[in-house]
Amino acid sequence: MSNPCFSLGRYVVSPLTRLLDDGAYSASVSIRSGRGQASSDRVLRLIGRFTTADGALRHAAAQGRAWVHAACGA
Repeated sequence: MSNPCFSLGRYVVSPLTRLLDDGAYSASVSIRSGRGQASSDRVLRLIGRFTTADGALRHAAAQGRAWVHAACGA
């Protein structure tokens, strides 16, 4: 995934990964809304270890989508 950020309504979802000491990857996701002083950013650290960065990104993107859908009542 070359540019994993995407917009869902008023939210911008940014899946993130981190390489761990043992070679596995962890996943997190940033969910932003608003602009300037009225902006907010929620960062979720996700449970799980992944063998590839792509797998971690896909998981983070799916969790970001699920959070936005739940927040919007969908």
